Amino acid sequence: MPAMLAAQFTGLPLSQSPAPQPSFRVGLRSSPAVRARSLAPRAAASTAAVSAIPEAAAAPQVADRTVVRIGLPSKGRMAEQTLSLLKSCQLSVRQLNPRQYTADIPLIPNLEVWFQRPKDIVRKLQSGDLDLGIVGFDIVSEYGKGNEDLVVVHDALEFGHCRLSLAVPREGIFENINTLEDLLNMPEWTEERPLRVVTGFGYLGDKFLREKGFKHVRFLSADGALESYPPMGMADAIVDLVSSGTTLRENNLKEIEGGIVVESQATLVASRKSLHKRKGVLEITHELLERLEAHLRATAELMVTANMRGNSAEEVAERVLSQTSLCGLQGPTISPVYCRRDGKVDVEYYAINVVVPQKLLYKSIQQLRSVGGSGVLVTKLTYIFDEETPRWRNLLSELGL
Repeated sequence: MPAMLAAQFTGLPLSQSPAPQPSFRVGLRSSPAVRARSLAPRAAASTAAVSAIPEAAAAPQVADRTVVRIGLPSKGRMAEQTLSLLKSCQLSVRQLNPRQYTADIPLIPNLEVWFQRPKDIVRKLQSGDLDLGIVGFDIVSEYGKGNEDLVVVHDALEFGHCRLSLAVPREGIFENINTLEDLLNMPEWTEERPLRVVTGFGYLGDKFLREKGFKHVRFLSADGALESYPPMGMADAIVDLVSSGTTLRENNLKEIEGGIVVESQATLVASRKSLHKRKGVLEITHELLERLEAHLRATAELMVTANMRGNSAEEVAERVLSQTSLCGLQGPTISPVYCRRDGKVDVEYYAINVVVPQKLLYKSIQQLRSVGGSGVLVTKLTYIFDEETPRWRNLLSELGL
């Protein structure tokens, strides 16, 4: 567990804070074809949020260079998984010196890689120093603060899964507190004695509790070992990232129903201004999106091949299509298997090729067998390219192109 940073009270109770901020949607949709979207308009910084970047520093400069820049996480598991995903898409990152912050991707000559802390990726996208970035949606939401210049191009890169969640102690006055409504209705929270929440996500935490109707809350700002604050009597609750929940349980804390602030995973984010104004950004974004989408789709599917006796391809097709798990992308591919019999070329078997979801593999094999399939082969897929990825169409629509 990282060393605990010095914490200090920030802001006033919510009842004395500035007017509520404009809301924006922070939850990720579960569908893999979620539309690319920008975060909603910038909101005024809350009393508990991390300090905003000065306006002069935040003004994007999009015409001062020709090379396109992408920010990637510099350390930790997120960095390893990002490089692994890019390598799987034939986009290996070449870093000549591990101490350097810059690298390149040989297959995309005009793309310059910069290794940065996740929160700095978001900040530099806003300032115009980066054009693209791969970063968790929780970080985009916290440090983007609703900046409409940030566009989430791909919201489901299938790694870095976590949730930003509110948790309270299991015992004491919270023993019977199991829902967010229970917490809201506790009589203990007053203007003189507000609910004390420790978090490293002041913007999202403040916004979430405001929207849920909390009026008497005070935030503590900290980045590490948040689980120690409630047992030490320094806070009543925490808002922190949770993966399995093991650390919470081991420190006698519990998540409560309705207390998830945001669901998160790795995303591909772009600067709207760069997409519009910097030469090459839109084209490189298209290539990245195509490669990522094709690979991620393929990892969830398998190619199944089997032989089946039949009098014609149409007869075999009728049997295969009678099974719900054997419809493939558009349908099964069926072709004759030629053999020599009594000196003549004959067809007795037909080969069936069908793409099936990994989770339905065994069911698909059972269904193939039930209609006469045999000699079943299973092959992993690397890419599945559509005519055009839906996320690209959505991005063009988002940009008005």
